[in-house]
Amino acid sequence: MAQLASTELPDRDKIQVSDADLVARAAALVPLIREYAEQGTKDRHIAPEVIDAISEAGLFHLMVPTRWGGQGASFKTAVDVTAEIARGDGSTGWVTALMMVATGFASTFSMQAQEDVFGVNPNARICGIFSPGDRSEPVEGGYLMSGRWPYASGSFAAQWASLTITLEDGEQGMALVPAEAFTIEPTWFVAGMQGTGSDTVVVKDHFVPEYRVQRVKDMFASNFRSPFTEERTASMPFNAVAAGILVAPQIGLGRHALELTRAKLPLKPVAYTAYRQAKESPTHQIGVAKAATKLRLAEMLMAGMCSDIDTAAESHQLPNLEVLARIRNDTGVVAELIKEEIDYLLTANGAGSFADVNVLGRVWRDSETAARHALVTPEIGREAYGRQLLGNDDPTIGL
Repeated sequence: MAQLASTELPDRDKIQVSDADLVARAAALVPLIREYAEQGTKDRHIAPEVIDAISEAGLFHLMVPTRWGGQGASFKTAVDVTAEIARGDGSTGWVTALMMVATGFASTFSMQAQEDVFGVNPNARICGIFSPGDRSEPVEGGYLMSGRWPYASGSFAAQWASLTITLEDGEQGMALVPAEAFTIEPTWFVAGMQGTGSDTVVVKDHFVPEYRVQRVKDMFASNFRSPFTEERTASMPFNAVAAGILVAPQIGLGRHALELTRAKLPLKPVAYTAYRQAKESPTHQIGVAKAATKLRLAEMLMAGMCSDIDTAAESHQLPNLEVLARIRNDTGVVAELIKEEIDYLLTANGAGSFADVNVLGRVWRDSETAARHALVTPEIGREAYGRQLLGNDDPTIGL
């Protein structure tokens, strides 16, 4: 990658906060997040009080470089912060994760595009949709785009959207579109992750200048348009980050499920047995131990993914295809492990776990829903990894 450019920018607040302090900020928000979690589920979007608190803590801008007032944090810090937020509420963790990544990678667009976003509003938040939904056509100076982009998590709180469009040669590009250019169609009526507001963004005849567009294949190769090519975010493998961040909320959900179980299960009577308390029951002891082990394995895999991504960023070298395939594989395995963990805990806690008022039921629904994201599908990840392990470089699966 090229040496860091010397492009001059207006002075910004460049005070960096330690990784531990950023995670502590997220942890401190957990009581507030839990207070509003049920409201977010009913309203189908995170409460404004929670969005404001996360924004004021600087967590949406965790991956934005310091020259724009962000933290330029590592992927591990992004994952740790997301997991803490999701320990409070899965939907809130999901919105934080996706908005954190989309906002961070906006700093890899052209300088003029960055000025449009962060120069005008240093606190701008961006949602992102990585699947095409457009009918765009090239016009002088850019593209005229129309279309519908579903699953726009966090769009209700975004000032911009990063939307995938089709370019003149048939390839895909990511286009930055201001909120005033789109409307939100309510389509997110689901069993889990209800508070993410993952509705459909609708754009009609919006002109997006060429300088606000990046080719997806260039982003996958870390050939970004920003001259600051050695910044941490610009040195991360975009596709690995986009997949890996999706299971950071799973870690938080898994921790929350175990926390709830350890707080409530020990003294619960075991019906139809001689055990007066669950903590005396070997069946419950073994079930909870299995669950905790699944969570621990998921955390270890997640830590390995973070190490791969952050090592690449520090060395300014893309991981090879085998490492990228392993990250894709491990993304799905993390989701599987957390689903299995929560399943053990539901069994240990009993049928009451599925009551509408039981928080553990919401944790389960959120985990099951989030695990179905296309980039998380375990078998696709295994296919990609298996091909690399056997020397098959067929590009069927994008890495």
